[in-house]
Amino acid sequence: MGDFTRVYFEGLGIEFDLPSVAFSIGGYEVHWYGIIIAFGFALAVLYGGRMAYKWKMSLDGMVDVLLWGTVFGIICARAYYVIFQWDYYSMHPGEIIAIWNGGIAIYGGIIGALIGAKIGCRVGKINFQNLLDLGALGLLIGQGIGRWGNFFNQEAFGANTDTALFRMWSLKIRDTLAQDQADLLLKGMEVDPEKAVHPTFLYESIWCIAVFILLHIVVTKFRKFKGEIFLLYGIFYGLERTVVEGLRTDSLYVPNTAIRVSQLLSAVIVVVFTIWLIVMFVKLKRGTLSRKYLINPPPIPFELPSAPVGVSYRYANGKGISSDTDFFKVIKEDK
Repeated sequence: MGDFTRVYFEGLGIEFDLPSVAFSIGGYEVHWYGIIIAFGFALAVLYGGRMAYKWKMSLDGMVDVLLWGTVFGIICARAYYVIFQWDYYSMHPGEIIAIWNGGIAIYGGIIGALIGAKIGCRVGKINFQNLLDLGALGLLIGQGIGRWGNFFNQEAFGANTDTALFRMWSLKIRDTLAQDQADLLLKGMEVDPEKAVHPTFLYESIWCIAVFILLHIVVTKFRKFKGEIFLLYGIFYGLERTVVEGLRTDSLYVPNTAIRVSQLLSAVIVVVFTIWLIVMFVKLKRGTLSRKYLINPPPIPFELPSAPVGVSYRYANGKGISSDTDFFKVIKEDK
């Protein structure tokens, strides 16, 4: 097939040659998959930087978060995938680091990014709850664009369909289904390599972009507490992944079962995050939500300590003390 594969969109009546390699430098092939992933990452960083500036977050601190989160995210995304495909990679250890051929798991990346971001927040002295909200929006940008890398690799597609408008077929899809047909049948999925499939990469891309637009509106106009956007992201993305994962033919499975890892994890996230979101709103309404989650927390009440015998206090500006900072404006006088 060379560097191109013929792609057919039967429902739209169009077909074209799709390249997997963008160009070569000194014999090294640069794949469209990597370019698209990098482009999505760059847009997410630009958006996050703009929002961080608006929220008066330290840009130096954000660089620490970005570095830690990126390193941990990439490592864990690949490790997650390799672990659940260990039967293959144990026989081909040289391919474990071949991330350019595809094979990264978004949930592994999210877990790794959260670990790295937590470390980065401590180093850069960034509010972790604010960072979660920014990270969720950045992930939606990265996922919405990055899924097109799957398209250029002709991977992450779904089961056969005769009715979906955007149903597609290619020689690479045919070869992949033919190779995996027996294993899929054991897991309860019957496929025909000669028939069109669901473009699940497209479903997820459209969903992520739509949810990003929605949550951007929420974060700019209706955000009630820090961490709210992250919880909404988990609910919306979890709902989509629970449905779409059931269509995919390349799911990672719990060993020795027909249970799809991402589908199970997505359903759990939807339930847990929904309960968590409700609890946070209840606490917010009752006024018992922790200060670290409040967007504009009220000043900390501060009482002037009792004056020693023969000493009195007066305010430098003649006003009352509203915070610990104001305390240092107090002038001590001898009676």
